[in-house]
Amino acid sequence: MSNIDRIKRFLIEEFLPDITPDQLADDHDLLSDGVIDSLGVLKLIAWVEDHFTLPVDDTDLDPNNFRSVAAIDAFITERRTAATAAAATATVGG
Repeated sequence: MSNIDRIKRFLIEEFLPDITPDQLADDHDLLSDGVIDSLGVLKLIAWVEDHFTLPVDDTDLDPNNFRSVAAIDAFITERRTAATAAAATATVGG
């Protein structure tokens, strides 16, 4: 299952129970449309941290990172890339 599919499944289960994954566009603005409010963003962040084993730092709390399925997927990919690079640097430097 792709990240996009996992993200959509979570969003639908938690915030949009009346739609299907096909009905949720990857670029749908979840914040402007009121699908997710500030408490929902916190729930989403906790899920991302838990499900993808990624720490979300204070500097990552930009709403644009969680605005759409595509933005969440890009954030996860970016954080994984940064974590891999940091681990490689630590291994080489250590």
